[in-house]
Amino acid sequence: MLKQIHSVKNPQVKQWKKLLTKKERDLTGTYIIEGFHLVEEALKQEELVLELIVSESVDLPPRWDYGSIPFVSITEEVAKAISETEAPQGVFAICRQESMSAESAKTFLLIDAVQDPGNLGTMIRTADAAGIDAVIVGNGSVDIYNSKVLRSAQGSHFHLPIIRGELTEWVNQLNQRGIPVYGTALENGVVYTEAAPAEAFALVVGNEGSGVSSEILTKTKSNLFIPILGKSESLNVAVATGILLYFLKQS
Repeated sequence: MLKQIHSVKNPQVKQWKKLLTKKERDLTGTYIIEGFHLVEEALKQEELVLELIVSESVDLPPRWDYGSIPFVSITEEVAKAISETEAPQGVFAICRQESMSAESAKTFLLIDAVQDPGNLGTMIRTADAAGIDAVIVGNGSVDIYNSKVLRSAQGSHFHLPIIRGELTEWVNQLNQRGIPVYGTALENGVVYTEAAPAEAFALVVGNEGSGVSSEILTKTKSNLFIPILGKSESLNVAVATGILLYFLKQS
């Protein structure tokens, strides 16, 4: 039987709104996504979507296969209440957070304390596009399930492992596996074209203002920088990440 919710005061609506906070996402092991593209990508993953939420004014594409997933019809008022976009599309899903492994990965993007959700989402999407095997998001970074991160990544969360972890430990593990780890820094750095593209590597990129932590930079094979040819002081971290990943992945 189709469940219908008409009031923003409904306890279920209040619970959905709580999922807009990291605390509730961590507590429940779930998160909320919105928009046709994200929901369609999530539905392609087996047992990822726990609940489908659709505004009563919305017609779902006939190609969507949501089988036995619980389906809730809501009003446009409720859709606006649980959305963080200015113009909600009226399509949402509750998804479970997955436990992901990077045991077989050979190429990695490590992200150190990147705080802008648009940057983090774009970097995840870029790693996906470049064919990187896994993304490791370190402490101090914005939550990977933040709604803006999810929208910026455009479904890449469902395509490759994205793991929250302690970057120092990961760098140590990668060094032990013989995988070259490249940092990003101007000081004591080399132009990125001096690095050798390889089948296995890890790239560490850092905070928008302070870059990669000094502790991690002492553990890398070498630290790379991209020359600034014009008058700009620096490159956006997500743009720089794209340039470096595609160069290192050439092989």
